[in-house]
Amino acid sequence: MNKKFINYIIFKYLRFDKTNPFISISGILAFLGVAVGIMVLILTMAIMNGTQKEFERKLFTMNYPLSIYPKMENSVTKELVTVLEEKFPNFIFSPYISTQAIVEHNKKMAGGVVFGVDSTKEALVNSIYKEAVGGRIFDKYDLIVGNGIKENVHSYGNEKVTLYFTNITPSGLSMMPKMKRFEIASSFKSGLNAYDNAYMYTSIEALSSILGKNENVYDGIHIYSKDPFKDINDIRSVLPFDVGVVGWWQQNGNFFAAMELEKRALFVVLMLIILIASLNIISSLLMTVMSRRKEIALMLSMGVSAKEIKIIFLRLGMIIGVSGIVIGLVFGFSGMFILDRFDIISLPADVYGTSKLPLELAVSDFLMILFGSLTIVYLASLYPAYKATKIDVLDVLRNE
Repeated sequence: MNKKFINYIIFKYLRFDKTNPFISISGILAFLGVAVGIMVLILTMAIMNGTQKEFERKLFTMNYPLSIYPKMENSVTKELVTVLEEKFPNFIFSPYISTQAIVEHNKKMAGGVVFGVDSTKEALVNSIYKEAVGGRIFDKYDLIVGNGIKENVHSYGNEKVTLYFTNITPSGLSMMPKMKRFEIASSFKSGLNAYDNAYMYTSIEALSSILGKNENVYDGIHIYSKDPFKDINDIRSVLPFDVGVVGWWQQNGNFFAAMELEKRALFVVLMLIILIASLNIISSLLMTVMSRRKEIALMLSMGVSAKEIKIIFLRLGMIIGVSGIVIGLVFGFSGMFILDRFDIISLPADVYGTSKLPLELAVSDFLMILFGSLTIVYLASLYPAYKATKIDVLDVLRNE
């Protein structure tokens, strides 16, 4: 196989054809189409993956890596916490009790969930709570609320609020809901409105006292683990039958499954851009074959093999496609750098939890883009290369 001859012909066919400019224009459009398709794919996948990771990080914090819950009443106890801490010294356990309550202040009300926690332990498993605490020591009846609740009840400082609990207390001939005055000592902003508008924290002693619960019995245990996917099985193996454990991904499985499905569907749709661009590669090469029929017939009659002709047009298509892929990658990563470095696109922070556009391209997504585009370009180059080898030499030389 004569490589110099093949390279010479490829270089010749890549030059702008003044006699048939439409062929060269079609090749340029194919190159630009592939480049734009790759750029759009990279930016879209980076935004989708970045958004998913951003939500994942926030949900990971507020939902905790692992949570232990009771299957039967009074099954999560202080003794269970002690046993787990001895068996798993590398994990952090934060017991809690919880109940629903209504916050009232300045004739404004807001509903939510109150968690009674050990402040020291909770700060180790919840970075949002830790930031709100800020290393301070709170009183028994101090309250830490989400920013949404604080705004809903028009509280703008460390003010007293009244909490109405779902538990009721007999009072003469009527039933009165339990209520207690708390002081808002701090607030937090998780970035997710669902939590900022609903979650409140106080001391476990205060909530146990108000609800009349045994201080040695809990509603559950929050657990921090570096590898919850693996550790959930280790913890489950030592738990009694009346206690269960659940991971954060199980609590939000449908949400992330929907996001993953959306990302894959969008990937397939955007790959159609490259597929359409590859049609330009096919048409450009086919027009080259038709316009160069005489030259191809002469080359075949002078001893150039059909395999060499096929390689010429296959490489010609690959050069156009791969060049588009390379330029698309350059534009795509440049776009990611610009969007990440400069605030060109601002997001509503109250909806997404961040005003900066999250960008994070996964290695698997990058490899899928690269492999998928290379496959499309290769397949698009095969048919014209095959047609070039099927030219009838005698017929062409006799008539042309």
